[in-house]
Amino acid sequence: MSIFRRFIRYYKPYQGLFYMDLFCAVLVSVIDLVFPQLLKLFTKDDFIRSPEDYLNIIAFVGGGMIVMYIIRYGCLYYITSWGHVMGAYMESDMRQDLFDHYQRLSFSYYDKNNTGEMMSKLVSDLFDISELAHHGPENLFISTLKILGSFTILMLINVQMTLILLCITIIMVIFTIYQNKKMHAVFMDNRKKIASVNSQVQDTLAGIRVVKSFGNEELEREKFCNSNREFLNSKVASYKMMGIFHAGNSFFQGLLYISVLLSGGFFIADGSLQVTDLAIYALYIGIFISPLDVLINLTESFQKGYSGFKRFIEVVDSHPEILDKKNAVSLNNVRGQITYKNVSFQYTSTSEVLSKVNISIDAGKRVALVGPSGGGKTTLCSLLPRFYDVISGAVMIDGLDVRDVTLKSLRNAIGIVQQDAYIFAGSVRDNISYGKPDATDEEIIEAAQNANIHEFIMSLADGYNSYVGERGTRLSGGQKQRLAIARVFLKNPKILILDEATSALDNESERYIQASLDKLSKNRTTIIVAHRLSTIRNADEIIVINNNSIQERGNHEELLAQNSLYAKYYNMQFVGIDEMID
Repeated sequence: MSIFRRFIRYYKPYQGLFYMDLFCAVLVSVIDLVFPQLLKLFTKDDFIRSPEDYLNIIAFVGGGMIVMYIIRYGCLYYITSWGHVMGAYMESDMRQDLFDHYQRLSFSYYDKNNTGEMMSKLVSDLFDISELAHHGPENLFISTLKILGSFTILMLINVQMTLILLCITIIMVIFTIYQNKKMHAVFMDNRKKIASVNSQVQDTLAGIRVVKSFGNEELEREKFCNSNREFLNSKVASYKMMGIFHAGNSFFQGLLYISVLLSGGFFIADGSLQVTDLAIYALYIGIFISPLDVLINLTESFQKGYSGFKRFIEVVDSHPEILDKKNAVSLNNVRGQITYKNVSFQYTSTSEVLSKVNISIDAGKRVALVGPSGGGKTTLCSLLPRFYDVISGAVMIDGLDVRDVTLKSLRNAIGIVQQDAYIFAGSVRDNISYGKPDATDEEIIEAAQNANIHEFIMSLADGYNSYVGERGTRLSGGQKQRLAIARVFLKNPKILILDEATSALDNESERYIQASLDKLSKNRTTIIVAHRLSTIRNADEIIVINNNSIQERGNHEELLAQNSLYAKYYNMQFVGIDEMID
């Protein structure tokens, strides 16, 4: 019932469309129920005394039927068109709510869930929900009216025959409920399997360059084939279930007609039923069975829509781990003093990544983090903008715990340049202005000049309007990195995180980008995560992180003099691995 109430809430903005849809459904049902009654006028001797009377009755009935069917046409048009429009509006609202919730969810959610599965919930699941939103209430309402109306009229014609029909109908309903429960599990499995197919497709296409570079098209084909086969098996199981469901209900509908034929013949024989009444009775049997058939088909639509909405609710009910506190304050006039106080952290189901780390960075200083991969350097940076929250201890900016300030103001104060710069599909201008969506052309150009990429942009056919491709496929690694730097220049934060920003570049690109980064980090508090130690020689402090804690700290000369872990890494890069081994 909780899920049902939440589903009903999406009708609220469109109550006018909904009630009009039901009103039209009532008119259609009434017209269908009245039609057989009009035929009775042709058999009533009370109204017919001459051929002229008969022609008058024909004209009256014919005119009335034309008017009714014009009304019925208008109602069906509204039900089909605007009913679907209402469903589309609701689908759009749900999709927006789901997308908005995806935006609110923390990094930990994305660590555990696949993009393809999330896309499946956002697209295919919601289509079935919208179909249920439109057809569900309308078909249920029309069918209920027709069943109750036709059943009442059938009882008025012949009680005994109608009670026989009722017995068969009850057995039919029990069969439907039983099969419906079995179908629910099958349709939920369908959802999971198609989500797996979407996940496999997304993963393969996103990594198509890696696939082709390794010549692993056949491997990916086999992986997709397995997912596709599992979905096929699930669909086959669902279709077999549907076959039993529909064939069984068709069998019971046949029994209804047979019972009318046999019982009608019996009651005509004993004189308790007129032949003309049997003809009218047979017409109402059609009206009685037709909505039963609609309700049977509705159960299939209901299971698809219900399972889709249930998956939708599962996402919407997942709570972001990172939220603003109730009394969170805005981080204003940022100086950029950063403090890590007894910070400990671990990811779900992993050992401790950081253990009681203490770091203090004065405003405007440059601090470098070095150490082996997996030592916790990137994690330490991720705690500052609250991509994750500490297990214990505190991360502070200007003396304020980052958990006590609003996420928006916190992240506005921090700029991040990563090794793998993400470039959105769109123009160069779109990607740079992502740092400040309302930026002027002059500001965008200035940011590009500061990032040493303005001349390259102007060499493109469309300049700043040039399309960069999905994930920036039309750009080199260095060009993508400089676009990302221009984006941060435009944002103009007081705190800067450079997470291995030059480690994947060639020497020439590194020189260009290092010059841009030096300019970018001027007068900003900067945390640098680096494997290339040549880029951090001038850092105010270098912190070596290993085994979840700080191993060494000092400037470049001090750490070399200690001849410990930092000196080992430095010598491996600049003296040579072979000499170190010898």
